[in-house]
Amino acid sequence: MDASILREAGFPPVDYDRWVQLAEKTLKGVSFEGALVSDIDDGVVIEALYDRTKNAKLLPRSQPDRPWRILQRADDPDPSRANRQLIEDVENGADGVALVFEGAQNAFGYGLPARPDTISQLFEGVKLDGLHLRIDAHPNGRSCADWFVDYMRSKRIDPARTTFSLGIDPTATLASAGWLRMSIAALKASLPQSLSGFFASGLPGIVLEADGRPYHNAGATEAQELGAMLSVAIGHLRMFEDARQPIVHAAPHIGFSVCADQDQFVTIAKLRALRRLWARLQEACGIPASPATIHVETSMRMIAARDPETNILRTTIAVFAAAAGGADSISVLPHTITHGLPDAQARRLARNTQLILANESHLGFVADPGAGSGGIEALTEALCEAAWNAFQALEREGGILKSLVHGSFQALIAETRERRAASYRSGQRSIVGTTVYPPKQDRPVLVLDAERKPLPNEGAVHCEPLVFQRIDETLDGILG
Repeated sequence: MDASILREAGFPPVDYDRWVQLAEKTLKGVSFEGALVSDIDDGVVIEALYDRTKNAKLLPRSQPDRPWRILQRADDPDPSRANRQLIEDVENGADGVALVFEGAQNAFGYGLPARPDTISQLFEGVKLDGLHLRIDAHPNGRSCADWFVDYMRSKRIDPARTTFSLGIDPTATLASAGWLRMSIAALKASLPQSLSGFFASGLPGIVLEADGRPYHNAGATEAQELGAMLSVAIGHLRMFEDARQPIVHAAPHIGFSVCADQDQFVTIAKLRALRRLWARLQEACGIPASPATIHVETSMRMIAARDPETNILRTTIAVFAAAAGGADSISVLPHTITHGLPDAQARRLARNTQLILANESHLGFVADPGAGSGGIEALTEALCEAAWNAFQALEREGGILKSLVHGSFQALIAETRERRAASYRSGQRSIVGTTVYPPKQDRPVLVLDAERKPLPNEGAVHCEPLVFQRIDETLDGILG
């Protein structure tokens, strides 16, 4: 075809009203609002079409000149086997590892043994230069951080050549385990002094985290997850202020961990909103805004037990959204994790999901691909407002720690989880392979270990634990 035909063709201008008319004609009598307009759990309406946003502010990852870190989970109860897994992961493209100890809020019944010699066994024969090392929050978090630091010193590893996150978040531990080893008062008194030397040293790295994963996996909305992280972060800063330590030194060492699920646009907007909210919170504290360092793990609550191969599609969308939203590091839950400890093939698929998107699709090439998109910008702004309201509600209760001890936040999340489950029961929402198009018979799933360990429940402070619950688990009564 001669291209000049297109250049000479005339097309009438189409405004929004004309577009709606054409859309309604295509829908053949189906309601435009019902078919193309939706909302999310926070009540934010998502329109079918948006104008382009002009003069949008970029919200890139903390190091926009490099792609995100590809992390693999080290969560095998057998340290020797976990070591072999890690060597294979690093040799095949992973550039980071998440140490998931037993009892961690994202161990899901497994995890590395919480012993001083575990780290040396795990890292045997592994070249750590250039890797990103993180520890996930758990009941014995401070001890594991000490073991990690002692190991790094004993091996004389240059901290400038290895990035790390110690992932200390006592609130996430209380929320998921239901207990802390010491009282809240003792925690606030001891933590600033024990970490102040590190903050003042100027060494790079994340020490404290505001971890939103326990709330997400228990059923929280995006705004509730963001509001909880803000309350945790301001609690970290208050501890240092009360101890007369300069919070300007602490802020750059506070990171965030969030979940990414299969809702692509909401996940992108959630990460962008978190960056904006963290900057606003620091501004309110009167300190220069340091960028938010965000670790993302794919959502456990979206993973289904039936037809587990469909989980590969969900985690792929989640990784895409996390990368587009500006994640600094991403870890993928293998698709068979609902059945037990994943085997080598499931771990390989989890790793390759990221490698393909990073190295073949070059997804990290653009710093903030959502900037200027009317839909993404509107959703980012709406989540910022809803999350700030959720944060203020927690602060009126005295902060998230007090809300958890009193059971208020757990009740709010339980109410949200039930509303979401009702939408799946009614057919308003669906899960491919579970509520729609289920297989007549699932193929056998290979795992290394299917026996999960319960969390202990002992400590000085207790609360009702926020146990992770997959969406498909809430539907057992209606599934055949």
